Amino acid sequence: MILGLGHDVVDVGAFAEQLEMPGTRMQRLFSARERRQASLRASIKHDGEALHLAAKWAAKESVVKAWCEALAGRGITERPYTVDDTPWPRIEIVDDATGCPRVVMAQDVHVELCRSLAVPECAEPVWHVSISHDGGIASAVAVLDMRG
Repeated sequence: MILGLGHDVVDVGAFAEQLEMPGTRMQRLFSARERRQASLRASIKHDGEALHLAAKWAAKESVVKAWCEALAGRGITERPYTVDDTPWPRIEIVDDATGCPRVVMAQDVHVELCRSLAVPECAEPVWHVSISHDGGIASAVAVLDMRG
C-alpha cells in the first residue's frame, strides 16, 4: 500500500556553491558513508562530487516529502521534525551492491517514522527511490509503502 510520494529537484551549480562556502553546514547534512560514495562515484565517472551529493540531497528531500504526505494522508498534523532539527545524516541515500540507490534510516529515525505514522515498530515501511541528473539538474522521487 503506497502511503506517500515525494519529488525534488536541485540546481547542481547552486548546490556546489553552497558546499564550497566557508562555514557552511552543507557537508554535515550527509553521513560519512554518503560522502565516501559520492566521492568514489565522481572519481569513476570523472565528474564532480557535488553532482552526486546534489542527487542524494534531492533524494533526502523526496523522502521527507513522502513521509509528510503519508502523515497528511492519515490526517496527522503533527510533524516529527522541523526544518531545523531533521536528522539529515541519519536518513542516508546509499548505493547498494549493484549501484542502485537505497534509503537507509538510522534505528531512531525508523522508530520515529513508525511512531509518527501510528504503525507498530515491527511494521515494514519500504522505501523506493529513483535518482537522476541531467545538465545542471539533479532530481529524485521517493515512494513510501507498507508491507502487509
